[in-house]
Amino acid sequence: MPSSTSADLRIAVLIDAHDRSRFTCGVESLDRYLKTQAGQDVRRKANAVFVLSRDAEPDRVLGYYTLCAMAISRGDAPEAARKHLPRYPLVSCTLIGRLAVARDQQGQGLGSILLADALQRAFDSADTVGSSMVIVDALDEAAAGFYAAYGFARLPDSLRLVMPMRQAGRGTER
Repeated sequence: MPSSTSADLRIAVLIDAHDRSRFTCGVESLDRYLKTQAGQDVRRKANAVFVLSRDAEPDRVLGYYTLCAMAISRGDAPEAARKHLPRYPLVSCTLIGRLAVARDQQGQGLGSILLADALQRAFDSADTVGSSMVIVDALDEAAAGFYAAYGFARLPDSLRLVMPMRQAGRGTER
C-alpha cells in the first residue's frame, strides 16, 4: 500500500508497472540493480524494494531503497549501542541495502524523503520481526556523510554505519 510523502510524491513497493529502464542515478551498480535484479529480489522475498514516484508520472522511478533483515555480531556494534542490545552473539538488524535518487532529481531532498520512509518502515516492523538496529553500508565517503548527518554512527575504519532502532523511531531530524 503506497504511503503519501507529500502532496504529489508517493513511495510504494516496486511493481512491474514501474519503468526501471530509464532510471539512472550515476552509480552503475545501483542502476544495474534496479534494472536487472530488483524485480527478482521482490519475487523471491530477498529484499523489499520501495520506489518514489510522482502522482502525475506513477510509472517513473525518481528514487528507490531496499530493506532486508540481517544479523551482526554483538561485538560489531558501537560500544555506546551495546548497552541497548540483547546479549546474544548475533544481533538482529534491518539493512538499508541500497538508496538512490535519479540523477536529474538529485539535490531536491528526495534522498532525505527516502531515508525517512526507510527508517519509519524499519521501526514499524521491528516489533514484528525483531530488529535492534538499522545498518547501512555506504558506497563512499559522500554517502557515509549523508547518513551521518541523520544520526547514523560510523563504525571505525569502515563505511558501515548503524543507528539504534529506538533512535530510528524518532525520525531523521538533523
